[in-house]
Amino acid sequence: MSDPVLDASAVLALLNREPGHEKVAAILPAALIGTVNLTEVISKLCERGVPADAAMEAVQCLGVDIVPHSPGLALRAGELRPLTKAFGLSLGDRACLALGRERRATVITAERHWDERVEAAADVHVLRIRHAT
Repeated sequence: MSDPVLDASAVLALLNREPGHEKVAAILPAALIGTVNLTEVISKLCERGVPADAAMEAVQCLGVDIVPHSPGLALRAGELRPLTKAFGLSLGDRACLALGRERRATVITAERHWDERVEAAADVHVLRIRHAT
């Protein structure tokens, strides 16, 4: 098993001290984030008025490795589209799951709708930091 892969929702939960943030903090800095999910984190923080440089620095201060989105990850994320369309997964979601599968790593998310069907479709283990409501 590889280091855990962080979904943007997990990073945002940590940075915003939302429910479940302690579970994310417990695995740092031994975690990865893909550049697609990094873009999501920076975008959300910028929407809230955080300057882009400060948003990037906040993620870098977590000590996580940042993994580029490769052609192989693009292929896998694209393959996941028909398998996960019914679950409403975004490109960022699929990019995260593809990275988890490539690394044979657990994917950490705050997304409550990522259930066992998503895990099966993506062929990865998912740890949800919040329980379904």
